[in-house]
Order: sequence, then C-alpha cells, then structure tokens
Amino acid sequence: MSDAFADDHRPDSADFDALRLLALDIASEAAGYADAARSALGPGRRVAHETKSSDVDPVTRFDRETEALVVERLRAARPDDSIVGEEGANHRGNNDFEWHIDPIDGTVNFVYDLPGWCTSIGVLYGGEPVAAAIVAPRLGDRSTSTFSAALGGGAFLGDAPIHASEATDLTTSLMATGFSYHLDAHRDRQAARIAVMLPQVRDIRRMGSAALDLAFVAAGRLDGYFEEFISSWDVAAGVLLVREAGGTVTAFDGEPLDVRAPRGVLAAGPAIHRVLDAALHRAR
Repeated sequence: MSDAFADDHRPDSADFDALRLLALDIASEAAGYADAARSALGPGRRVAHETKSSDVDPVTRFDRETEALVVERLRAARPDDSIVGEEGANHRGNNDFEWHIDPIDGTVNFVYDLPGWCTSIGVLYGGEPVAAAIVAPRLGDRSTSTFSAALGGGAFLGDAPIHASEATDLTTSLMATGFSYHLDAHRDRQAARIAVMLPQVRDIRRMGSAALDLAFVAAGRLDGYFEEFISSWDVAAGVLLVREAGGTVTAFDGEPLDVRAPRGVLAAGPAIHRVLDAALHRAR
C-alpha cells in the first residue's frame, strides 16, 4: 500500500486491511514495551506519575515513551499521514489519513497494576474509522488480548471473528461506563445518571479503559457502553471494532458520531441500542 493515492484512486478494503495489520504490529510492539516496563517494577508497585487535566488524571513517563515509539514507527512507515496522540503528538500530514493513538488507555489501571489497560490505535480516512488495533497484554496471549478491525473486513479477537451482542432485553443486559477526571459538575451528572440507570439493567461495569469497553462490546462481552467527556484517541479504534462486529455506535445523544470530536459515545448490540438510547435520554 502506498503512502499516497492518485487522484483517481480511493482506498479499498485491501488497503484498509493493510492498515489494520500495520496498526496491529505497532500496537503490539508498543503494548509489549509498556508491559515490560510495568513488569519490571514488580507486582503491586505503583508507577510514579504526574497529573494533567486534573489532580486525579495521571500520566506516566511510560505513556510518553510508548507514544513516542508509536509515532516513530508511524512516521517511518506512513510519513504523509497525520498523527494525533493523547500525550501531545500532533503531526499534520498531506493526505486524508489520520492515526489517533492512545499509548496506554487506562493509565490509572496501569499505575495500580490492574490488568485493564491497552494500547489503542485507530485510523481515520476522511474523518471516518477504517482500521483499528487494540492490544491489552495483561489479558493473556494474542488470542485473548488482541483486537483488530478493517472497514468492510470484519472485527477480530486474535484471528477469530467477533460479533456484538444480540441482547434485546435491557433488564438483563450488562453495561459499562466511565467517569470524567474533572471533579466538578461532570461527575455529579454522571453519578445521578447511574442512579437512574442501575435499576434498569443487569449490572454496570466501570473498568477504566474506554477502548477496552468498546472492544468488549464488539466481542459480545458487554451488551452496551456509554460515556461522556471523551476524546478521539479513546474511541477511534473501538468505534470501528463495534461497527465491524455488527454493533451500533452513535454520539451520546443518539446522533451521528464525530470521531474527531466525540465528547460522548453510545455503543451497543444492534437490538439493544435503541432501547439503551431511550433509557439514557430519560436519565439525562
């Protein structure tokens, strides 16, 4: 696959699958680097960190080093593409491809030596997701920890195709959500919504990684996921995973999702999405 396309050629499914494989290769290397760094500290040892958006929003040197590794690999392989990263990467390319990267999604879990963190890489073309890779090394080997997708090519866990939930009953559905790191009206509003939603569903999980929440919706491990106050690198990969697994993804208010500026996301199996959207609307 070339770095640029002729004016009369639009990328196709084969091109998107090549990007999937590249994203998977880079995400696997980056996640392996972060995992080795975490392991070297010893079990349960907390990672030294600073804070960024608030006093409870951590960032570690491993977030920055892992992002630098991803950027270096991408700049070598795809010099004409744009790159947007959580830890400050901001390279403007000269074509319609954008790589949105979260080097360690679930940094709090990483700091506390909990397994729910991953490296997430999503590729947009003209603003729409076309390739994705999410690697969560603490979840096991490649067959249990490596998610990927390409537009028109399906979604996979390892090499096995995955499919979103077929649940139809909200009361027996398992949901996931997340909470803002801004300790203000954001969390107050989210807490009030959970109080309304919890009696309507089987249970709600808060696992600490938006990318993994979306991957789990794609794999049918969750029936749905909703969260406000998020960024493109949180969802760029996971959105495509859910869609290619047959699920439905919208903005938090049920409108079409702008992945570049998502603010909030609602993802679920196709049958439960409408019901979940209506329940969330009543809980707002």
